[in-house]
Amino acid sequence: MFSIGDFARHGRVSVRMLRHYDALGLLRPARVDPATGYRSYTAGQLARLNRIVALKDLGFTLDQVATLLADEVTVEQVRGMLALRRAELEAALAEGAARLMQIEARLRTIEADGRPPAHDVVVKELPGMRVVELTGVAAGFAPEAIGPVVHPLCAELGRRLPQADVTPAGRLTCYYEQRAEDEVVVHAALPASVGSGDLNGLTVADLPPTRAATLVHRGAIDGVLPAWQAVVRWIADHGGRSAGPQREVYLDCPEDPAGWVTELQEPIS
Repeated sequence: MFSIGDFARHGRVSVRMLRHYDALGLLRPARVDPATGYRSYTAGQLARLNRIVALKDLGFTLDQVATLLADEVTVEQVRGMLALRRAELEAALAEGAARLMQIEARLRTIEADGRPPAHDVVVKELPGMRVVELTGVAAGFAPEAIGPVVHPLCAELGRRLPQADVTPAGRLTCYYEQRAEDEVVVHAALPASVGSGDLNGLTVADLPPTRAATLVHRGAIDGVLPAWQAVVRWIADHGGRSAGPQREVYLDCPEDPAGWVTELQEPIS
């Protein structure tokens, strides 16, 4: 038998909480001394305590926990509910991390406002090229709209390519066309020599030759906003204007996104 203090310590809960569970009938002591009122618990009661705490962590109220325990929720069911809750928390953490990166990108943009870009903008004559591509539609240019579209497109392009009758001839390129006020056509493309066989569902497109202001961005693509705005400011300062869909050419994409190297290309006239 354990005193209430020892049982609380082994169960990683407070003594106050054990008293509360007792008052609600969720976890009665194995024995209450009639003279002193001291509560005692057995090691076997830790299993019920663990279920109570697990169900609370899943977001159930104590009334709901009481109902679930009365219905004799199995260990497998609790494990499944905990796994689901873990997945929800992981998704929330990933969303929070993405949001934090966007905030940091905005902060860097504000801090860099009015200053020259960290790297020189270079004007290049880009030759025309034939690409194989997949397209999707995003609800705007915001990172939370573009990301869920462009990432699966690039992955699917990589999966289809080995079975397609094409020979890659350049780096993965994404370009974006605004079709309506809040609608963006996203292209995941790869320069390629196209054969006469099956393209495995890929579409062939020809990008025209163009003159472009370019800037190399180093770091995660989610933090590219300051670099893009630096290109736009440079174009405005030099009397130019945008003349076509923006392109992102992925020069190096190691496993750690912080090591990515991307060339930003803004067609100009």
